[in-house]
Amino acid sequence: MGYFAGIDSERGIAWRCADSLALREFLGYELSRAWPDHSSVSRTRRRLDLETHQAVFAWVLRVLAQEGLLTGKTVGVDASTLEANAALRSIVRRDTGASYDEFLEELARASGISTPTRADLAKIDRKRPRKGSNDDWTHPHDPEARITKMKDGRTHLAYKAEHAVDLDTGAVMAVTVQAASDGDTKTLWNTITEAADQLERVREDPSAAERLNADVLKELILDKGYHSNEVLEELDDWEIRTYISEPDRGRRRWKGKVEVRDLVYANRRRVRGKRGKWLLRLRGELLERPFAHYLDRGGMRRVHLRGGENIWKRLLIHVAGCNLGLVMRQLLGHGTPRALRAARALRQGLQWALSHLHRLYRRALRLGRAPAIVAGSIRLALSKTSFRPGRVAFATGC
Repeated sequence: MGYFAGIDSERGIAWRCADSLALREFLGYELSRAWPDHSSVSRTRRRLDLETHQAVFAWVLRVLAQEGLLTGKTVGVDASTLEANAALRSIVRRDTGASYDEFLEELARASGISTPTRADLAKIDRKRPRKGSNDDWTHPHDPEARITKMKDGRTHLAYKAEHAVDLDTGAVMAVTVQAASDGDTKTLWNTITEAADQLERVREDPSAAERLNADVLKELILDKGYHSNEVLEELDDWEIRTYISEPDRGRRRWKGKVEVRDLVYANRRRVRGKRGKWLLRLRGELLERPFAHYLDRGGMRRVHLRGGENIWKRLLIHVAGCNLGLVMRQLLGHGTPRALRAARALRQGLQWALSHLHRLYRRALRLGRAPAIVAGSIRLALSKTSFRPGRVAFATGC
């Protein structure tokens, strides 16, 4: 419900489910039955282990496979940042436990200023190198959060969410939560391993396994942040065909690196080919769309939980809802309730407009002024409909 209603906090989810009669009926709660408090939801999630949440995610993937919405051959991987539930002003030193202001006051006294003012502290802090290093600072209540730059340029304590997407259908095959300070070339392996494990869980169901592609994880499409010699060598050992955008590194030296050179050149040829260009365009569409769904519109861009594993559990269920949206779109033509409601408003408005135009056209024929009256009637009918193209709450891609 947090995904489909776009509610980020568990307090908001609990209030919405307790307030809505339709959601109460869907979840099996009668009016006389008390709704669980938000803290009950949090405690239940903490008591259920990570493997249980992964099993639920795998069950949703089996539903996708049975509906023909999962193949698993061509996969793209991308990452985004989640703003942590922790403030930068509360960070402390890893070695001494001193706060940021206390550390600056110690530096000021060491430089000869006995009673430093706020201006003195700001001057000392302005010229200090590596003042936001994760090696020196941590948050006392969320030690797994890391200081990093967000997508919009701000600096926050954050986590990294990385997912693997089936580029044939747009289904999210796996999602992981890792340290935001780790580079893409380091976090890639956990996500690929998680995707392979999820596909093995899907194969446990014979009806779902027969719909999967015989060769899974055979093509991997990545952006230039994942390009490195080590990544190309490792993926070649795994017999995975790569389409990785190459950053501009200038003229490179290949003395003593003949095998790596051949792998880099082969990847470059594939990327520049017709299929490679098409896959990279597809990567920009199908990899960014789930982020827009479950992070921006779904409310998970800023988390209200603490601890990497705890956030991962919540994100697994959240992304499972995003995958169920693909099934809804195949069955109903719309992937979210808001898109379905907007389509209903569009249909009702067009029905009213057509009936109104039909009446006016028959009247215009009797008066002998059909063209002028019909043109004005079209403008009048469209102005009276409840459909506004620029204001309909369609979700991305639906």
